[in-house]
Amino acid sequence: MKIKPIFDRVVLLPKEAEKETKSGIILPSASQEKSQIATVVAVGKGGKLDGKEIEMQVEVGQEVLYAKYSGTEVSFEGKKYIVIKQNDILAVLEK
Repeated sequence: MKIKPIFDRVVLLPKEAEKETKSGIILPSASQEKSQIATVVAVGKGGKLDGKEIEMQVEVGQEVLYAKYSGTEVSFEGKKYIVIKQNDILAVLEK
């Protein structure tokens, strides 16, 4: 069973929050900030939405930066995903 988004929706698998600072200080879970970087695991087909043609700009496997308070968190088969609209993705991270 898979999550298959529709229209301009994208399913993301968020990266875990940093548990330690670069200087080696271990952060308690209460002070860990939620990561805004995620891996794309599924992409909708786009299509027409409100009379406008939506072309998908992201692909499965890409790492992206997404808006802080966007999307809907979903638990599925033991993992936590975020389902968001494509326009809530701010950037694609390139290596």
